Amino acid sequence: MQANLKKTTLSEFLEYKTLYYDKIDFTIVESSWQILSKKINLPFVIHIVGTNGKGSTGRFLAHYLHKKKFKVLHYSSPHIMKFNERIWINGNDVSDENLELAHKFLQEIFSLELLSKLTYFEYTTLLAFYLSKDFDYLVLEAGLGGEFDATNVVENNLSLITTIGLDHQSFLGDTIKQIATTKMRSVDTKMLIGYQVFDDVIKTAYEVKEQILKERNRNIEIIEVKEFDKYELNNNFASYLKRNLHLVIECLNELRIPIDLKLFDDVPLFGRCQKILPNVTIDVGHNPLAASVIVKEFEGKKINLIYNSYKDKDYEEVLKILKPIINKIIIIELDDKRIVDKNNLLNIIKQLNIMNDDTIKIEEDQEYLVFGSFLVVEKFLSLIGFDEK
Repeated sequence: MQANLKKTTLSEFLEYKTLYYDKIDFTIVESSWQILSKKINLPFVIHIVGTNGKGSTGRFLAHYLHKKKFKVLHYSSPHIMKFNERIWINGNDVSDENLELAHKFLQEIFSLELLSKLTYFEYTTLLAFYLSKDFDYLVLEAGLGGEFDATNVVENNLSLITTIGLDHQSFLGDTIKQIATTKMRSVDTKMLIGYQVFDDVIKTAYEVKEQILKERNRNIEIIEVKEFDKYELNNNFASYLKRNLHLVIECLNELRIPIDLKLFDDVPLFGRCQKILPNVTIDVGHNPLAASVIVKEFEGKKINLIYNSYKDKDYEEVLKILKPIINKIIIIELDDKRIVDKNNLLNIIKQLNIMNDDTIKIEEDQEYLVFGSFLVVEKFLSLIGFDEK
């Protein structure tokens, strides 16, 4: 593969890429960006970091900017059905043709050594940088991190902090303070802090501000969004999403862009508490924070939960939170080494005294929630032959 690395299509190239570092090495993507930065001009960068809500916040913002006739690219991850979902340009997922053009450009300017060392996420981030050249805005969603995330290799003009909770502890730390610190140390100029569950997040923001002042001689501005009921969304959206809308509106105010709430009415939010059939909702949430908002959406109802989980997630806590709305659980089979052992999951289900079933069959008189990760949603949609378009 090494010898032919510069002769592959993008899909072939990414097939051999590692998804994650065992140990983060930020120098590789930094070196790559130093080369690429001499070839392109980036737009105004809005960096979105947090645990939950990054994808919907980014899409609300990018959609609005597009409707206001700005050239905008929204970079997010992971994807559900097709890689192109990760790079949204002026209202549409990036085309295969433009992806290949960007891939060819990076292959030409990067050495074989860099191409071989860059991870899947790092390389796709660099693709997004190239494709955003000379645009007005780049809405840049961080991966699982902040300070040492590939998206943080570029200077950000504005940072949006979505809800922060416990997730990816093996990389980010065991406490809210540690996780918030890692994420917020990615801020370069100004941070807008959205809805938070934990008080430690706000306190940590001011501690990080002092750290950055001492270490980089930069005075970060902090703006806390404090009203979350001022604006309403239409009924197409889950009620919790309006919290993300308020963060977006605060961002638009900072950019001095006039607000027209009707422009949010048709924002496409694939996989975010989305009803794909009258009785089937899909949601890519996968942690206790996501479970807490989902359980409120189905309050007073009973659903059949189509579920599975990565083994590094707190699936026991997720199921405890969801239990009041669960009629029964249907475990969807996934062929991935990161998925929890089925027997472990069955033991938790038994301990919680929840009924389970092995058969995925959609009955018209039953309500279903597909939840657990992007991978769970992707597998379910492929099983039912769903086409987003």
